[in-house]
Amino acid sequence: MRIVLQRVSQASVQVAGELCGSISLGYVTLVAFKESDDEATLRYMVEKLLNLRLFNDEQGKMNLSLLDVGGELLVISQFTLYGDARKGRRPSYSDSAPAEAAEKLYDDFLELLRKSDVKIAAGLFQEHMEVSLVNDGPVTILLDSEKSF
Repeated sequence: MRIVLQRVSQASVQVAGELCGSISLGYVTLVAFKESDDEATLRYMVEKLLNLRLFNDEQGKMNLSLLDVGGELLVISQFTLYGDARKGRRPSYSDSAPAEAAEKLYDDFLELLRKSDVKIAAGLFQEHMEVSLVNDGPVTILLDSEKSF
């Protein structure tokens, strides 16, 4: 599982010109899944996402988590995070989970997140989306469940 996380002061997602979700202070999380991802992978990434300390404390150090600041999450499914562009000019997406498996993983990931005290907004799976955000910092972090980076 991979996540590109961006700390934002606000963000929203639209599908076909209609607002699907919006957040204020929090994270935009672009997520992708591999077929081998399972519930343990999802739980690990949920814990990491909720407790990663990327918000400033009183001394200006990144020492507070999403939970500490009452932040919100906008979750967007994005299979292209597993795009491999090392060969040729067209990325390969062979490491991405097939759509049916990825949709179940996405739904299960959202369900686990909703069990927290965090407001969750989400895009629509396998839809063309327009994501707008104000990256705060900017702060952008890459997370990978296999810890490959």
